[in-house]
Amino acid sequence: MTNNELIALLRLQNVPKIGDITAKKLIAHCGSAEAVFLDKLQHLKKIEGIGSFVLRGLHDREHLEAAEAEMVFIRENDIACSYFMDADYPLYLKHCLDGPILLFKKGHIDLEGHRIISIVGTRNVTSYGMSFCEEFLEQLAPLNPIIVSGYAYGIDICAHKTAIKHGLQTIGCLAHGLNQTYPQSHVKYNRDMEKNGGFITDFWSSSKPDRENFLRRNRIIAGMSEATVVIESAEKGGSLVTADIAHSYNRDVFAVPGRAHDTYSLGCNNLIKQQKAHMLTSAADLIYMLGWDLELPKMKSVQKELFVALDGFEKLIYGYLQKKGKQQLDSISLECELPIYRVSSSLLNMEMKGVIRPLPGKLFEVI
Repeated sequence: MTNNELIALLRLQNVPKIGDITAKKLIAHCGSAEAVFLDKLQHLKKIEGIGSFVLRGLHDREHLEAAEAEMVFIRENDIACSYFMDADYPLYLKHCLDGPILLFKKGHIDLEGHRIISIVGTRNVTSYGMSFCEEFLEQLAPLNPIIVSGYAYGIDICAHKTAIKHGLQTIGCLAHGLNQTYPQSHVKYNRDMEKNGGFITDFWSSSKPDRENFLRRNRIIAGMSEATVVIESAEKGGSLVTADIAHSYNRDVFAVPGRAHDTYSLGCNNLIKQQKAHMLTSAADLIYMLGWDLELPKMKSVQKELFVALDGFEKLIYGYLQKKGKQQLDSISLECELPIYRVSSSLLNMEMKGVIRPLPGKLFEVI
């Protein structure tokens, strides 16, 4: 990317009414960001969905001056820039309509050939959530995925630290520029992060960690990953926003179940209940659902006491699935002569007991 093209991309980012979707339309029409500023406004106004209001201020000098100032920061601080059409731009994020036209990166990030998953959750992590996060990444480590999170308190920093412990690349998606760290107490982890991955953002050095920036940042966490894992969440929270974005991108979402009335399990339980997320009890669940088809060494085997743990309806459904193999909810209801609500409830209970698992296509099978 030439300096002129980078300046043009920065100018587009700085025009208030031009977001990433509109910027991509302009670039597609003109052939490059630089060409956008060389074209006549009356030509640009003819692009579908773009008019005078959107283009207001496009040629204001303040945007050029701001872009030039940010360019100095980028060069002086050895910031890498990824254009959305470049080979080093996150592959999955390229498929997101609202993905940033330009990403800023710091550290040693190498995405080529790696599986990428995002891990999010509450800042008020419990011992259960922390223990699950650590065990999950220990199990997943032999597959060498890149772990993406938001560098916040709680689940985020636990995921980053555990990834580093097991020699995995980890990327912190920031809601501010690369000239600062938030929360400030995480400065002590910056060096290890940059050695084992690094940081990524679409915010300039002038951007502060304002609340709305975190919500905007979440689309990158969800978009650059093959799947998003929610380990703990209250009934409302930023991690649920990330899960919703991932779901809207048609990405797999996984949630770790917890006890019915635990405050920081309500969000995960609701995601599972609403069928927005697969239930996650171990790394094996994620590997199977994503079709990675690789065996993890030293996976803990679990001896299931099947019929001791199942009630009458569950025994009936289990026996049917054991005999017939993979089946859909309607077929189970029909053949077992049980109402849909009873089958659905029993399947969820059996999934939480670890004796069946859901499959793509709304199928269920015995483990």
